[in-house]
Amino acid sequence: MSQRRRRSLALLTSGVLALPLLAGCGAGDDEGGPAAAGQDIATTAREKVADGGVLRWAVDGLPDTLNAFQADAGTTTNRIAGAVLPHLFVLDAKGRPVANPDYLEKAEVVEREPKQVVLYKLNQQAVWSDGREIGAPDFVAQWRALNGKDSAYWTARNAGYDRIEKIERGKTDLEVRVTFAKPYADWRSLFSPLYPKQVMGTPDAFNEGARGALKVTAGPFALGAIDKKAGTAALTRNPRWWGRPAKLDTLLLTAVARADRPAALASGKLDMAEIDRAGAERIALARRDAAGKSGPGAGGAPAHGPGAALTPAQATLSWAIAFGADEDKAAAEQETRTKHVESVKRYADEQTALRRFSVRKSLEPAYTQLAMNGSSGPLADERVRRAVARALDRQALAELVLKPLGLPAKPVGSHLALAGQQAYADNSGALGGQDTNAAQALLTDAGWRRGGKITEPVGAKAGPESAPEDDGKTPSGPGTGNDGLYIVGQDDGANGEREAAPAAGAAGSGDADAAERTSPVLAPAPFAAGQSASLLAQAAAVGTADGAADDAADDDGKSTAREGDGADPAKASQPPAEQATRTSGAMLAKDGKPLTLRFVVPAGPGSESLRTVGERIAQMLKKVGVATETTKVADDSFFKDHVASGQYDLALYSWPTTAFPATDARPIFAKPEPAADGSLLVEQNYTRVGTDHIDQLFDQALGELDEQQSRELMRKADARIWAAAGSIPLYQRPELVAVKPGVVNAGAFGLGAPRYQDIGWKKAASAKDKAKK
Repeated sequence: MSQRRRRSLALLTSGVLALPLLAGCGAGDDEGGPAAAGQDIATTAREKVADGGVLRWAVDGLPDTLNAFQADAGTTTNRIAGAVLPHLFVLDAKGRPVANPDYLEKAEVVEREPKQVVLYKLNQQAVWSDGREIGAPDFVAQWRALNGKDSAYWTARNAGYDRIEKIERGKTDLEVRVTFAKPYADWRSLFSPLYPKQVMGTPDAFNEGARGALKVTAGPFALGAIDKKAGTAALTRNPRWWGRPAKLDTLLLTAVARADRPAALASGKLDMAEIDRAGAERIALARRDAAGKSGPGAGGAPAHGPGAALTPAQATLSWAIAFGADEDKAAAEQETRTKHVESVKRYADEQTALRRFSVRKSLEPAYTQLAMNGSSGPLADERVRRAVARALDRQALAELVLKPLGLPAKPVGSHLALAGQQAYADNSGALGGQDTNAAQALLTDAGWRRGGKITEPVGAKAGPESAPEDDGKTPSGPGTGNDGLYIVGQDDGANGEREAAPAAGAAGSGDADAAERTSPVLAPAPFAAGQSASLLAQAAAVGTADGAADDAADDDGKSTAREGDGADPAKASQPPAEQATRTSGAMLAKDGKPLTLRFVVPAGPGSESLRTVGERIAQMLKKVGVATETTKVADDSFFKDHVASGQYDLALYSWPTTAFPATDARPIFAKPEPAADGSLLVEQNYTRVGTDHIDQLFDQALGELDEQQSRELMRKADARIWAAAGSIPLYQRPELVAVKPGVVNAGAFGLGAPRYQDIGWKKAASAKDKAKK
């Protein structure tokens, strides 16, 4: 799957809403409005940037391939391609494609009828690193590799290239004419990056030749050594580069996991790294401590880090054990104390080093959304999906994540673009904002009532029956991020009283303090003793029901035993599973079932904010009578085993946006189609909600060469996506980048693309400059 397809991601409603007419936007730069947050890159004129030096920039991992059009290409692949290969169009600070003068003198549509023709006029100085001019043969080779007609090429996509009819040389070697069989509005997305014909010319070269090396490049940097042992990929200044030369001698991409980046920055292994909120907080604390500001630990020993929460009683107990009479326990405790002292010192040293760093902030070209699985269960009803959406206070959720970081906290109003991009418009009005009364009315119309009787077998769920509660790969227990299942809306007496007698052995309600106790993890899990007893009783009842079901009689009245079962005659006379009857109380029920949605969230250390947002969403839904079951799963299982496979009701995840939504977003919102084997082909539409009308609007926009009209069609499609309520955009993702002092023209790039040749170290102030000060 290509980056562009990965960047994209689904729908199935009747589209009953009457949508308001969209107000027309002005053409040109005013479309899309200002970006929600600008770039934070310490913009510096090139004459003030030093020549030479090395910059060590963190990446998540070394690339599996250097061919950006293969399925296993990742973010590091694209970062390398951006520095060493031609990109005919690049993104400006507002995420809008602009012609790159290093490669293009001009590119425009010169004919519309009878067929679209785009004429590229190339920079006459543009050459590959082997000295050959960049020209039509490279365009032809890339088109033939990516148009989908030759299955020997292991390509991840063919979007746009499949619409080309022919490519030919223009009047000179510097002109390339591309004729399209079908009009293509996103023609600027093509040939970026552009690979040399040596890579694209044959299936073998495409499939294997550019996986581990790029022998021919054409960017301000060339690809140097990739050291898998050290986890580095070196980009070195290209001596054949015809444009303004790269300021750095070497850009060293260094693989470091997100959790390890603060320590790597402190040790000098990195000069610049994207970090998470925890990393940003460490740097803020280090700078605060250095400034000697008021507050616990400020200007002295850190009041944070290892041992900060150690109480005097715990310290005394540790000392007593370490110097006690039990020699074995004493030795073990002394070893633990030694390790603790070392970790405290290491943390303090790191904090001292981190004082030099600053955090540059912007908003990524990606948004976090609440996805609703519309394929089955209560959310197959669009009224329920819309009710869930109307119950959300999106402004409060945006503030929860962005306000503490000092970033603009405004909800995203489009599925297809972000503020600043030309296709952006706030179309959320097609669904409506937060309105508790409207949400409750939609749920009532769908047949869900408060105080209804619940008669299904104890432990049954409202979601798809086949859904597992756990992927089987997630470690469980305290501290693992998978501390169990918590049901919002089923933890207090407001949910109704059971009418059947409680299961034998059920515990009492526990002490009063238990009701106020909160979970040590970021999921909403009060540890009330009554809830624990209830869950144990449900588990016992489920076991009884399973035992009865296993031994159900066959059609002729004879009991049957499954292979491996013992021939226990007592099982044949077991009573049917108990049907526990209760009322739903303040929560909603229908046809004897409660309205309970399975909320799946990732359990990893980098997903704290998602879990916090999930907790707040669960609280909002509870106010309208919707219960949620929150299950935390391993990060590597979250998407593959739950979201992509449809084993969820609600999920939080992010999708990037691009400057070409008609191409890139279509797989995300395309109506699922039945496959030949009977399964559902969802592409990247993991909500499984879509309509024919939405598909038609995408198709029309893709073939509309009037750019303003094409964007208007995209806005109409977005309004329909809002109305279908398969996914609800919440907030733009924060971008936090730690940088060493002196790093300029780099940091939080926001919606724009890096200009690699301008990145470098700021020149030291001269004596003359110091005298002026």
